[in-house]
Amino acid sequence: MSTLTLAIPSKGRLMEATTELLAKAGFSIDRLGADRGYRGLLTGMDGVEIAFLSASEIAQNLRDGKVDLGVTGQDLLHEKIPPDDRNVQLLLRLEFGPANVVVAVPECWLDVATMADLDEIAESFYERHGRRLRVATKYHNLTRRFFAEKGVTGYRIVESLGATEGAPAAGIAEIIVDITTTGSTLSANSLKILDDGVILKSCAVLAGRSAALGDPRAERLQRLISAIT
Repeated sequence: MSTLTLAIPSKGRLMEATTELLAKAGFSIDRLGADRGYRGLLTGMDGVEIAFLSASEIAQNLRDGKVDLGVTGQDLLHEKIPPDDRNVQLLLRLEFGPANVVVAVPECWLDVATMADLDEIAESFYERHGRRLRVATKYHNLTRRFFAEKGVTGYRIVESLGATEGAPAAGIAEIIVDITTTGSTLSANSLKILDDGVILKSCAVLAGRSAALGDPRAERLQRLISAIT
């Protein structure tokens, strides 16, 4: 039987929470090589290898078929994998890492409270400034799908390479799409979330390649984790 690869976050709170979750399910992780090695074995189940990757890499590796199962953010999973891709399935929403992907605009835009309002001002903005509204974000695909769903077309995406919430103040963009837990950072940067601007209520998830889900080890992992979440 071939090795089953489970990818988990390589650092931070997501790694700690995932390790604790696996411990509650009766497993531990034996890192191969140094303590900071990027491979390990799942103790308590034969033939399961652990890959330590960033949360974003986990979603991408699931999409590319390089790992069989992975714990990552739902936001990253939906950003990296199109809705019509049946090769990767979201198996379980877990109890940690809650955050929302939202559309936020400057608080001084008093007449803009909804996505429909945003669509209404797009034309007048173009007439005044000779360019489309700019949206700073790392979530290109989530943004395009959500804006299309809401009928908003008068915008262009600007790649966010740093702190997205600072883009409007820096003159890089008028709008942002970003992830937030409490909204306090947005408020500190004089931004407000649109009333219907929550794109996704995200959290950590267990996802898997469809081709691996018939494997008894994958089924057992999913069953044991499901029992404690």
